[in-house]
Amino acid sequence: MLTILPDLAPQTLLALYRDNTLTPRELIAALRMKALAINEHYRAFIHILDESETEPFLHHLEAKENRSLPLYGLPFVIKDNIDLAGIPTTAACPAFAYVPDETATVVRRLIELGAIPIAKANLDQFATGLNGTRSPYGACRNSVLPDFPSGGSSSGSALAVALGIASFALGTDTAGSGRIPAAYNNLVGLKATRGLISTHGVVPACRTLDCTTLLTASASQASALFSLIAQYDPADDYSRKNPQWNGATAFGAVRPGFRFGVPQSLDFAGCPEGDALFAQAVARLKAMGGIPVPMDLSPFLEAARLLYEGPWVAERYFVVRDLLERDPKAILPVIRDVLEPAPGYSAVEVYAATYRLQHLKARCDAIMSGLDCVLTPTMPRPVTLAELHEQPVAANSLLGVYTNFMNLLDYAAVAVPSAFMSNGLPWGISLFGRAFTDQYLLSLADAFQRMSGLPLVGEQTLESPVKGRIAENDKARVVVCGAHLDGLPLNWQLQDRGGRLIKVTTTAPCYRFYVLPGGPPMRPGLERCDDGGSAIEVEIWELPSAELGSFLTQIPAPLGLGKVELSDGSFETGFICEGAALSSAKNITSTGGWRAWLSSGDEHKTPA
Repeated sequence: MLTILPDLAPQTLLALYRDNTLTPRELIAALRMKALAINEHYRAFIHILDESETEPFLHHLEAKENRSLPLYGLPFVIKDNIDLAGIPTTAACPAFAYVPDETATVVRRLIELGAIPIAKANLDQFATGLNGTRSPYGACRNSVLPDFPSGGSSSGSALAVALGIASFALGTDTAGSGRIPAAYNNLVGLKATRGLISTHGVVPACRTLDCTTLLTASASQASALFSLIAQYDPADDYSRKNPQWNGATAFGAVRPGFRFGVPQSLDFAGCPEGDALFAQAVARLKAMGGIPVPMDLSPFLEAARLLYEGPWVAERYFVVRDLLERDPKAILPVIRDVLEPAPGYSAVEVYAATYRLQHLKARCDAIMSGLDCVLTPTMPRPVTLAELHEQPVAANSLLGVYTNFMNLLDYAAVAVPSAFMSNGLPWGISLFGRAFTDQYLLSLADAFQRMSGLPLVGEQTLESPVKGRIAENDKARVVVCGAHLDGLPLNWQLQDRGGRLIKVTTTAPCYRFYVLPGGPPMRPGLERCDDGGSAIEVEIWELPSAELGSFLTQIPAPLGLGKVELSDGSFETGFICEGAALSSAKNITSTGGWRAWLSSGDEHKTPA
């Protein structure tokens, strides 16, 4: 039996396994004992798997061919509204419990990759709550200060990582259930774009909004896991395919100049430290090269209120209606109070709320179109266990002010540790962005963590940064050098596709520049060369990645898109020319760029 547990960072465990210093069997046995020992105080787990229940997973790993699995021997915990075959799923309601024959898609995928489930985690009943106290299996206390809750509804999942029981944990998030417990416990909480991580085998809260979430010590850990499990699942009717620009290679260093939204007014609910802590987070993003952009958060907050004040509560009711009608006392009173209005909503009210949400989404999307992300506090302020006891609904609602709208509006979000309050409690921020910008948000979160220098849970350390990769989002960059320049005849092809001018710069001094025969409009040719080249003035434009294909089809021969080296040594996609077409072209390299050539008046001397 292990007497001293290592930190549970994936890189630590995988190194110990490779060196034969540790085996998964030894680790899981030690973690089981630790989980049993702490559970009486923290109430983190509803079911801790015994030796017979973990044996099939350990046996699978002990086959020689499985030693190279990417998640080999990594212990993880499953929120108990997610199915693991043969183990009861309770959703924190004993009367609702059932034993599934099939494992949830995301859990099966993790097991296939070598991870080992060790427990089913406690939660707010039916994932209806943000605090972690709404469970007949006990209230989950905070991992740092006992007078505060763990946050919820993925309460036990957060505690499992924060207390060193699991390398990572699965939660769910409909209104903040994966992000609030992350903020309370110094964790990263990834609420990916709806549908990217399968919810097949998850007890629904709001089926149209639910997300399976990841709780980890670091953003880089979340990125690695996300890239492995964000897969289309035919068994999940709400599953979506992850675009290539949002895969593993989209995680990397963040370019300076990113634009982040900063709400013009924030309510910290009387917290005396909120303003200063948020200002510190803004300053950190600016130090990373970000450009703060003041924004109006009011349409986002109005959308948030629809989640519980509108007919979406009927989705929660739909899941438990049979039990509620048959045995209402089986459901906690606070949950019954939330669900009670649901049967009274009419179809007319549902459509009215749907139309209102769509109106708000149009306004919010317009704001988001000019931003790379938005920064908010994860919650206005942490509430105490005493407050939750005195005002269970009001205190819980306060926690969700800055999280409730994101699933309704179909945005991706990541909660990131930002500071510790004067009492020692963790305090966190959230970065959210358009759908399918998950890896970009994780890249920002990773850079944010590295700059903050905060300690990670369980004495973990940050992984080495990814080198040689630039973070990508749903925008593509294109270098233009001729008729597509701002204000010139073909620039509309970029503008109509939502293009935005990023900056004016030059190529590296290794290009020749030509005027091609034909026109109008006249077109240039850019050729990389070993000698006789110069720096050529260009513009970098950004347009939605989804539009890049149609833009490419409009580029006539002999032009095409390739990699262009810029003056700073970076390479961007841009216009290049086939060398065979340049024999009849006029060399204008000495002008230094298309605008300079046009200004020279030489355009009228060039034969068509």
